[in-house]
Amino acid sequence: MRTDYRKLWKLLIDHNMSKGELRIKSGISSVTLAKLGKNENVTTDILLRICRVLNCNIGDIVDSVPEEIISEIDINAKE
Repeated sequence: MRTDYRKLWKLLIDHNMSKGELRIKSGISSVTLAKLGKNENVTTDILLRICRVLNCNIGDIVDSVPEEIISEIDINAKE
């Protein structure tokens, strides 16, 4: 299983907030923001900080996706 933060990026658009604003308001580092951008794992504490800023639940910003689906998405994106 892999993490997928596409919901987070859509929610930022809905809140008319940039990634930089999110970083500052939630107190996360630029390294952590880069990890989110690469769909890498971050701590639950980080996700909860983001949720506090966006007034949402963890399920509103992250999905758990099977590896096979990620591979299919990557293949389709290259076509």
